[in-house]
Amino acid sequence: MGWKDYELLDSGEFEKLERFGDYILIRPEPKALWKKSIPATEWSRMAHTRFTTGAGFGKAGKEDSGTWHKLKRMDEQWPVEYRKGSLRFSMRMGLTSFKHVGIFPEQAPNWDFIYNEVKRIKTGMGGAPKVLNLFAYTGAASLAAKCAGADVTHLDSVRQVVTWAKGNMEMSGLDNIRWVIEDALKFVKREAKRGNLYQGIIMDPPAYGHGPDGEKWKLDELLYEFLAEVNTIVDKKRSFVVLNLYSNGYSAVLAETLVNTSFGLKKDENGKSHTLTFGELMLKDKFEKALPLSVFVRLSR
Repeated sequence: MGWKDYELLDSGEFEKLERFGDYILIRPEPKALWKKSIPATEWSRMAHTRFTTGAGFGKAGKEDSGTWHKLKRMDEQWPVEYRKGSLRFSMRMGLTSFKHVGIFPEQAPNWDFIYNEVKRIKTGMGGAPKVLNLFAYTGAASLAAKCAGADVTHLDSVRQVVTWAKGNMEMSGLDNIRWVIEDALKFVKREAKRGNLYQGIIMDPPAYGHGPDGEKWKLDELLYEFLAEVNTIVDKKRSFVVLNLYSNGYSAVLAETLVNTSFGLKKDENGKSHTLTFGELMLKDKFEKALPLSVFVRLSR
């Protein structure tokens, strides 16, 4: 991966020790079931800030919500770079009572895939592929697609994170991303009625959520329907799709089956109509402990 501004320094006892640019953070990690390799006292000495939940330091609990505790002087907002500054992100803490800081470093292989697929499709088309990023958060995948030359639509239901994503676009020296604040399923259905097609679709749906007009999203109930609707707006001749799942303990095999069945994928006579890969995204700390964080499916036509 092309990180120079991120390192997973250590993990264990339901926490992870991470360097984002100039600062070191301690955040909850319920999958880090093993012992820390660096003593806990050294973690506290190294870190600039620590996020704790109601369960307390180093305890399993509802890890996403809680409180930031500053241990050293640091900025509330600071930049990090990926691939020698091709993508730049604004890191932030303290805006909400959640552990997220605006970037998911383990997603870098997906960004690389998106960048390469856009380049491939652009060469075949002789023009800019249309890419739709759904549940797009602060826009790393949108920036990867735009950097490669795509015509990008970025959709999220939360105005605050769309504003954050715009800032990341400007920091990266990019422009002309289309911003949509909308319920994802409603938008996809409307695009299908309009007959719009995309050469790239990126999805990272949460377990639960709400659209801007109170629309309810529940992954278990709506994911298959959502994927089937997405299939109606994907270019069947030349395209790519990325599905990423953090939620509900879904396996990569389950995600692959969902995409296969909802998209009705079939091979042509030569067996070359598409390529489908699936697996886990993970990070390794400095002690080679592998921390699995999400599952993915990637489709290429």
